[in-house]
Amino acid sequence: MSSGAGGAPLLEVRDVAVRFDGIVALDGVSFKIVKGQVLGLIGPNGAGKTTMFNCLSRLYTPTEGDVLFEGQSILPRPAHEMAAIGIGRTFQNVALFSRLTVRENVLIGGHSHTTSNFFNDSLRLPGSRSVERGLEKTAQELIDYLHLGDVADRPVAGLPFGTQKRVELARALAASPKLLLLDEPAGGLNHDEVHELGRLVKQIRDDRNVTVLLVEHHMGLVMSISDNVVALNFGKKIAEGAPDVVRKDPELIRAYLGGEAA
Repeated sequence: MSSGAGGAPLLEVRDVAVRFDGIVALDGVSFKIVKGQVLGLIGPNGAGKTTMFNCLSRLYTPTEGDVLFEGQSILPRPAHEMAAIGIGRTFQNVALFSRLTVRENVLIGGHSHTTSNFFNDSLRLPGSRSVERGLEKTAQELIDYLHLGDVADRPVAGLPFGTQKRVELARALAASPKLLLLDEPAGGLNHDEVHELGRLVKQIRDDRNVTVLLVEHHMGLVMSISDNVVALNFGKKIAEGAPDVVRKDPELIRAYLGGEAA
């Protein structure tokens, strides 16, 4: 179950605007995510969803506004520090190291959450070995959790796309995120895989105390697993609320269908 809506926000987006050479990609968007929620970010192509995700993972810097995580602005921080503060991400097109094994890819996710010490690592001192054992244990736990044991030592390049999606999810979870950003997780999956994905996202939220923000075109998935939904169109927020409320919003219906609500 999700946390109550009255809790302090884990993530707060405040009046974020992004402009590229005069083109407005986001226009004063605000929303909050309470710890323990699954929030769906939806909208037609070009609505600004990916731009928002890139702001949250610090690939873009907003032209205006702020993004707060646990009450602190993330904007002074570079992208490579996001995992360390507790923000993990998957990508629409899986971004794995194709020649490495499943296990090696998951281990890389864990390394992003540790404090590396070149001297200790190079000499294999006790502290370094202890960290490596911890990472290996975490990687194995995630491989088991996401049912990747049969392919754990195979290169990811030859694996089915749905399996690669689970590998990328395992890698993101290896950094023990507090907030998990899922970018089009259902893309390229068949009906059964989408159903399993929905079950898995809710299970991860409940089992691992991870708050989830997903961008997704698959409306059935979003509406079935989200506690709250934010809809964008042409860079502006046009609707926000519980799935049953947002799905009936006339402006959202016009954005997707180009007509009036029935």
